Amino acid sequence: MDKHTKHTIIAIFIMALGLTNTTNATSVSTSQQTVAPNETVAPPKVTPNNELFFINGSQGKLAAKLSLPELEDGEKCPMVIFSHGFGGDMTFHLFEPIIEKLNQNGIGVLRYDFNGCGQSEGEFQNMTVPNEIEDLINVVAYVRQLPVTKNISLLGHSQGGVVTSMVAGECGYPQIECEVLLSAASVLRDDALRGMTHGGHFDPWHLDQPTYEVSGGHSVGRPYIQTAMTLPIYETASKYTGPALIINGMADVVVPYTYAERYHKDLKDSELILIPGEDHSYNYSPDYVVGLVSDWLIRRLRVND
Repeated sequence: MDKHTKHTIIAIFIMALGLTNTTNATSVSTSQQTVAPNETVAPPKVTPNNELFFINGSQGKLAAKLSLPELEDGEKCPMVIFSHGFGGDMTFHLFEPIIEKLNQNGIGVLRYDFNGCGQSEGEFQNMTVPNEIEDLINVVAYVRQLPVTKNISLLGHSQGGVVTSMVAGECGYPQIECEVLLSAASVLRDDALRGMTHGGHFDPWHLDQPTYEVSGGHSVGRPYIQTAMTLPIYETASKYTGPALIINGMADVVVPYTYAERYHKDLKDSELILIPGEDHSYNYSPDYVVGLVSDWLIRRLRVND
């Protein structure tokens, strides 16, 4: 691992050790709150269901929505944080039906857009996996302060799955109650070393341009490729000892299912489900995947109620 990537990731995960004090929610017009040493920070207010609000992230404010079940005054519930994939946003088609099922079973969800995506601040070309890790750490810190939070679990799709797995690995169990990895794109490190990222091609050992065009009309910056090449994905993810659900389509041409098998090998308390004929985004059997994910989370998170 090169020194720049190593120092960046170490700094991000040092922040993870102080999750309860790393960030606070704001509206678009509200400036960053500053807190003096030893000053008590009031818990953030609970935003009305599905109303857009913003959380401080690595490159500016992150757009987010909170979806809660019906709760009595003072009642807490399990919370799950949803992280989308490369170039996507919180409207990923599986999220809404999973949220509906979870809310019906007393589980809350916070979904958000990574920096440079959707309605969040930042430029997409400045996005890297390490600064998405920082985004998720900030979101976890925000959710941990909510007065309705009983515990926190994570769910991530594609690159959001990689971010989820690494944050879960560093935060550990039971800080993270459980995790769900959907087509987690750990292939991104190998892709960068092969000189190909999301349809873009380059010489990984001679990155002489500030940005590189990839599919979907996007461009990634040189730091995205440089950090991807040395990202300690499995080394970090394997530190997580809690329950994990790993799902991958066997016809996924973006993330071959062998990468899910590697996650399953490294995550000792994991369940692996490989779906024949399914693609990267679960376009062939979305209802089946929604059921798998929802039922698993409900079993795991309602068991102690």
